[in-house]
Amino acid sequence: MRKTLPQSGSIIHLGTISALAVAVMLVFGVAASRPAQAVTFKTLYDFTGASDGGYPYTSLIRDSTGNLYGTTYTGGASGNGTVFKLSKTGKETVVYSFTGGADGGSPLVGVIRDAAGNLYGTTELGGSIGVGTVYKVSKGGKETVLYSFTGGTDGCYPVGGLLRDSAGNLYGTAEECGPFGVGTIFKLSKSGTFTLLYGFGGAPDGAYPAFTTLLRDKTGTIYGVTEEGGVDNSGTVYELHKNGKVKVLYSFTGGIDGCDIFGNPIMDKAGNFYGTANACGSGHVGIVWKVSRTGKETILHTFQGGSSDGAEPVGGVLLDAKGNLYGTTYQGGSANLGTVYELSKKGTLTLLHTFSGPDGDYLYSGVIQDSTGSLYGTSLYGGSGQGCRNGCGTVWKITK
Repeated sequence: MRKTLPQSGSIIHLGTISALAVAVMLVFGVAASRPAQAVTFKTLYDFTGASDGGYPYTSLIRDSTGNLYGTTYTGGASGNGTVFKLSKTGKETVVYSFTGGADGGSPLVGVIRDAAGNLYGTTELGGSIGVGTVYKVSKGGKETVLYSFTGGTDGCYPVGGLLRDSAGNLYGTAEECGPFGVGTIFKLSKSGTFTLLYGFGGAPDGAYPAFTTLLRDKTGTIYGVTEEGGVDNSGTVYELHKNGKVKVLYSFTGGIDGCDIFGNPIMDKAGNFYGTANACGSGHVGIVWKVSRTGKETILHTFQGGSSDGAEPVGGVLLDAKGNLYGTTYQGGSANLGTVYELSKKGTLTLLHTFSGPDGDYLYSGVIQDSTGSLYGTSLYGGSGQGCRNGCGTVWKITK
């Protein structure tokens, strides 16, 4: 799927780092690991792969009454994925079932919700020519396609989540196509007007903004990550200004500083960014990183792929009020089927749960947290559902 990356302009500044500087920062960023904490793990729902859906890549959202919302990549009435609701009592309701046609199909990421209870998201496939949509699903289950991608300069395969501002405008990314063929950033107004905000060019700005959600500050500046591109084709952290110019805050080298930047980044009050690299690092299976506003990267944890920490962190991180980070790994742990971890402000990584199969396996999503500190997420496979070869996925909760 990946091609040789073209060059493009529109760059204000490139932030990169020397191997020596990375090595110096690694000394301060090495994190010890501890075994799993005594926490309570509960499977909230096992997907069957039938009308209820299957394979939830998605992260979740939670409303004020405790209902959870997300998507499944397959299943539903037509086998092309669903938007689902899961009540506090564990009852699953399919809010909408995609047909794979003009309405969209195969949603890879989750949804966001407005005050009226409407849900918004993207589908990887379907739409007018089959390369993805932006959609809205009302509280009553009516779906409206807000935009259907053409595969031209607007982009294609929008496998990123949406961001919604106070005026109702939506912001997101398309993984491929665009002016240079390696992805776009777009805005969709409340009235349905599509605006191309930026087309990635590969080097030096980045390429393939995949499986991630944008951040936006009060000035209107947008922040995000790309899976590939940059100086060494290993991914970037960038900011997009209102004038359409991109500033690369950090360009990954593909060494111990990480590569393949997936998942949702997060920003603290000081403007520092935190996220995950799915690969590279000294253990070759990913890292947790911090990038300052001035472009300095600090390695917070390097995964080793064993039973004590995990491997391939795809879903990004969650930051709590105390400065602790929470996330998941796609593999690793005692059964090599994925983990949920806590990374303290002091740099100690603690496993909260390691998956074994019946409880779920292989985690693409990140986590969300409620006011009590409980964590919620999904597993792509596993569970007790019998409709899929290796299980159809789960929704789970961890109570600390």
